Amino acid sequence: MAPAQASPSHPAHAPLHPRDPLAWCAALTGLFALLAGWRLAIPSIAYFDEVHYLPAAREILSLFTEGQGGYRNREHPLLGKEMIAIGIGLFGDNPLGWRIMPWLCGVLAYFAAVRALWHASHDRFATLVFGVLLATGFHLFIHARIAMLDITMVAALCVAAWQFAAACAQPEQGRWRLALTGAAIGAALGAKWNAIPLAVLPGIIFFIARALAGRRRLFLSRRGAPVPGVTLVEAFVWLGIVPLAVYAATFLPGYWLAEYLHPSPLAEKGLIGFHRDIFALQSQLMTPHRYMSTWPQWALNTRGIWYLYEPIDGAQRGVLLVGNPLTMWLGLPALVWCLMAGAWQRNWARLAAALGYGVSLGLWVIAPKPIQFYYHYFVPSFFLLAALALTCSDLRRVPYGQWLAWGIPAASVAMFAWFFPIIAALPLAGADSYAAWMWLDAWR
Repeated sequence: MAPAQASPSHPAHAPLHPRDPLAWCAALTGLFALLAGWRLAIPSIAYFDEVHYLPAAREILSLFTEGQGGYRNREHPLLGKEMIAIGIGLFGDNPLGWRIMPWLCGVLAYFAAVRALWHASHDRFATLVFGVLLATGFHLFIHARIAMLDITMVAALCVAAWQFAAACAQPEQGRWRLALTGAAIGAALGAKWNAIPLAVLPGIIFFIARALAGRRRLFLSRRGAPVPGVTLVEAFVWLGIVPLAVYAATFLPGYWLAEYLHPSPLAEKGLIGFHRDIFALQSQLMTPHRYMSTWPQWALNTRGIWYLYEPIDGAQRGVLLVGNPLTMWLGLPALVWCLMAGAWQRNWARLAAALGYGVSLGLWVIAPKPIQFYYHYFVPSFFLLAALALTCSDLRRVPYGQWLAWGIPAASVAMFAWFFPIIAALPLAGADSYAAWMWLDAWR
């Protein structure tokens, strides 16, 4: 039988449509949830910044349980502390209650980030490799196990990225996904202001893409990228108005607190005036700290933070925040590759990885906050690992690249296993045990 002839309506080679790895994403999320949740209540004491956020969460909770409360930790918005308060209210004022909501946010962040890369790239291999790299990259694992505000912000940013990428990939669902994008952006801002640079990106991207589409009715046209069927005016509602409304709503408990505080910062100054105080507190000079660092040290992974190192719960234990050395260092050339390949091939997923990294890290290059710490690299690390996963996918197309494409995630797992005792607060042999992992003097 002669082969069928190609025609415009029946091409000889149909375009590839890789299967959505949703089941694999869910399975990897389940494994990450079990890993991050194992021995979640150890250490049994508040450690690192938990000593600041737990008292603030208790004050919020006491408002609803005892009819009285205070307003602690005023330099940050309320949502992250509200999430911790919910956990304490549900599970008690104990280590599990402190950390259950951060753990849940970490699991959500993981699933949302993996789904965001899938919708942005439709690259099945890169998506699953990203899942492995993210689970073993140290940052997300550590912050899913401690009651800090960053994990709430990161979870909301990941949901926003997921929904925005899905809106662009599936325009028939664009309207409600853009609405969810806006709500998630507002929640991220309500947890921590560090989200601001990424919060404005979806709106800017939408405007630029629609402007480049060349529509004569720029603001009212429903045609063109990134989400056909949605006008620029409507996108402004979902990506501009909704985030501000959700952000303002996160302060409602603060108004209730105002009834019991004399004077109350919100009652006296209003929401806008109170934000001047937040900005002043964020910008104030702080006492130099032994763990302070700068953004070049973050990018090179040369400065970590000991969240914990002391005898507790019957053993010497430690939690060292440092990036997975393999993936943090390999991720840097991967970012350069994604920037070049994305620009040359007009591959938006690769460009987004490089752009997101630059924007999220760029905040700390120009930020007025004089004292900075390595945990500010939490968000940029997501984009770096996404760039590395996309690069691994590209490596499969070059001679002998298959070995690297599979070897990098496998080596990341091995590195994670080696460092696991000092990122998961496992019992150590003695006070000097940390030296086995001190590859760099600056990690000490």
